[in-house]
Amino acid sequence: MTDAVHAPAAAQPRRTFRVGAAARPCTLVVCRGCCCGNPRKYPRVDHDWQLDRLRAAAAGSGGRVAVRVSDCLGPCDQANVVVVQPSTAGRQAGGKATWIGFAMDDDCTDDLIAWVTAGGPGVAPPPPTLELQFIPPPREARAARR
Repeated sequence: MTDAVHAPAAAQPRRTFRVGAAARPCTLVVCRGCCCGNPRKYPRVDHDWQLDRLRAAAAGSGGRVAVRVSDCLGPCDQANVVVVQPSTAGRQAGGKATWIGFAMDDDCTDDLIAWVTAGGPGVAPPPPTLELQFIPPPREARAARR
């Protein structure tokens, strides 16, 4: 009995399919972990009202703004923390996720809403008062994910 010799199958050309990604809205990631949003730690802040205002702004944006709630984002000593993630257009224009600390009062919430409804990172400049609250992303959290 002879062993059959099988020739390798003819190499098929690789086909590349490009799937268009849906346009991603500018997204507010609102920390509501151990410290952020904690009425025992910050009793003078109406955390629910802030979240309601952000969600109402997103609902009225026609899909250009989204709000997500996250567990602890890390920099607890700078609560409340909000991360503004750029939209697809913002990323294409070079926008990066922006971390905002001490986001507790109505003025900060107004500035957040104004910025994201104008387009957010990469599309619109942030209000100068909001820039004062920018914080670096926690390096410890990035290292722990690796």
